[in-house]
Amino acid sequence: MRTSKDRILTTHVGSLPRPHELLDILKLKTGGLEYEAAALDAAIAASVDKMIALQVEAGIDIVADGEMSKPGHAIYIEERLTGYEQRPGFDTGYYRAEKEAFPEYYEDYFARAHLGGAIAPAHPVICVGPVEYVGQQDLQKDLKNLRDACTKYGVEEAFMPSAAVTGVGHNEHYDSQEDYMYAVADALSVEYNAIIDAGFLLQVDDPFLPHVYMDKSLDDKQRIAKANLYVETVNHSIRGIPEEKIRYHTCYGINQGPRVHEPDLPMMVNEVLKVNAGAYSFEAGNPRHEHEYHLWEHVKLPDGKLVLPGVITHASSVVEHPEYIAERIIRFADRCGRENVIASTDCGFSSQAIYKTEVENRVVWTKIKSLAEGARLASQRLWRT
Repeated sequence: MRTSKDRILTTHVGSLPRPHELLDILKLKTGGLEYEAAALDAAIAASVDKMIALQVEAGIDIVADGEMSKPGHAIYIEERLTGYEQRPGFDTGYYRAEKEAFPEYYEDYFARAHLGGAIAPAHPVICVGPVEYVGQQDLQKDLKNLRDACTKYGVEEAFMPSAAVTGVGHNEHYDSQEDYMYAVADALSVEYNAIIDAGFLLQVDDPFLPHVYMDKSLDDKQRIAKANLYVETVNHSIRGIPEEKIRYHTCYGINQGPRVHEPDLPMMVNEVLKVNAGAYSFEAGNPRHEHEYHLWEHVKLPDGKLVLPGVITHASSVVEHPEYIAERIIRFADRCGRENVIASTDCGFSSQAIYKTEVENRVVWTKIKSLAEGARLASQRLWRT
């Protein structure tokens, strides 16, 4: 994993707005309608090529495929694992406190945006049989598309996001939640190791850990036990992979909204740092969480680890000014060491495959270019160049 040796490097969290011509074919597939498999493969490959070109042009150092082939950052994994069935109407409990506090807002929000506007229905899935990984063919296509585009555009380093064990369905098959999560971890490790073997960094996407801290049904003891189980099974899923090849991303899941019932990073930082990753990605540009950089004044970043703070947010269409982005970067550099900071985004800009992303496509790329410019300004000040 590259570090910011002589300047602040840039990256992002993963998902990017998908071209509409790709969405047209993905919608046929996810809707169970007839489509041409060869046309879909070609559209995905062309879209990945376009995303890498745009990232390089915008000034992103550590790129990703934008999750072009995936109907959603966690939904896609259902196609790659056995043992699940969809259960429309099943109450997952996610966002419960937010929805109870602002029912009118979230009824409208989830109907028209986020999951409600996606091309694929985001029904909860229930584990009803043994979990095994069967997505090798689709994964190899993803890896080839990313490799071909990186080679074409001379990219030095790239990562591929993959769902964390904590976000894969609900158990009705295994004797215990622990047995279930370890089974999922074993299955996901197939995908994780293939990403590493292909020469890319692995990003474990875990926006689900914060929900443990938002769950009103748990007391403090239960909350700690569940969070520790989450961390243990994530670590089991990445066992044997060098830490320096792993990025761990956590965020709060909701995009635009009040977000007053989210936990803060100080509440869960101990669990986050227990994950055996080389870099930690988290929200820091969202005004609900921007102040949390003070955490690093009394929590020491472990030696050899990196932080990838979000210095632009996916939860607003305001384009952050490069000068302010530079200030945000310098806050972390002063507290964690400039070589240990890589400037990133709060979350992905299109966690679901959707025609109308909450932040419009041109605004997304303007924000990303501002991120790169802010990193350039911060580098000038931090290295006195």
